[in-house]
Amino acid sequence: MSSKALVSDADIIEGIRREDESALSQLYKTHFPMVLHFVYNNNGSEDDAKDIYQEAVIVFYEKIKGGTLELNCQIKTYLYSICRRLWLKRLSRSSRFSNGLLEDTESELAHVEEEAEQAEENELKFTAMATALAQLGEPCKTLLEDFYIQGMGMPEITEKFGYTNADSAKNQKYKCLMRLKKLFFTDYQAPM
Repeated sequence: MSSKALVSDADIIEGIRREDESALSQLYKTHFPMVLHFVYNNNGSEDDAKDIYQEAVIVFYEKIKGGTLELNCQIKTYLYSICRRLWLKRLSRSSRFSNGLLEDTESELAHVEEEAEQAEENELKFTAMATALAQLGEPCKTLLEDFYIQGMGMPEITEKFGYTNADSAKNQKYKCLMRLKKLFFTDYQAPM
């Protein structure tokens, strides 16, 4: 059994295939807090979260071992959607909610897969944006980060980059933004 830390989803899946216990351990350490938070925020306890997470991991494990896992998102997204579905189903069975809220819960169950797909699409967009920003080059990358992430104003940017006036800085920011947009859409192809 390997004791090295597994970091990627592929490492975890391969570790489970090899029956490496550290893969399951990593799976629990990495993703359980997210499920615990969800269950706490939806009238559950830590024991409830452990039960739900255990069920989800068993489903995940059996699909890997059986060769039937079709993963089109990150493990985190996959486990979250299973846990959410299981927890909402348990809540509806236990009648913790009034009838009006129970109908809302059942409606939410129908949208779990849609949310997982949306999360995966957003993740693809963020990855494409990070790639585009890395390809942008200087000074555009720093200029856009200073303006949009650091919240610097045009006077500060004008001084930092040595532009003659704020209008020149705005013009350069616009050009950089257009280059970033072009790089982003070249890299990101929205799923059909």
